[in-house]
Amino acid sequence: MTPPETGRPVDHPLAHAVGPLIEALGAEVIAPAQAGPDDVVLAWEGENVIAVRLPQLSESLDRILAALERRHGMPLSALDRKTKQQVVRALEARGAFSVRHGVETVAGALGVSRFTVYNYLNRANAANGG
Repeated sequence: MTPPETGRPVDHPLAHAVGPLIEALGAEVIAPAQAGPDDVVLAWEGENVIAVRLPQLSESLDRILAALERRHGMPLSALDRKTKQQVVRALEARGAFSVRHGVETVAGALGVSRFTVYNYLNRANAANGG
């Protein structure tokens, strides 16, 4: 892991331990001295080791969609209807539709209309008694 402000790799057990999580989140490692109020500073035995800058929610949705494509081994638009409905339910559980333009982004990735995404959501809520 290399914070851009120093250009030097962070060679610390904490940095190595959280590296896969930071990568999965699409976050950025920065030097603790460069951390802003929205960044997360990670300390080890009282010493600030690294800071993590989390991505914007819209970037997170893009990463989630890319991860789902990798998991399914194909573009989401190539999935069958039942699997697309499962994807929409999973995305709703992860808060994807609280992101501005979330429905439009998901609809585009699935190759369906916004109306179809709303239908999937309504169907899932009706099945759950909601």
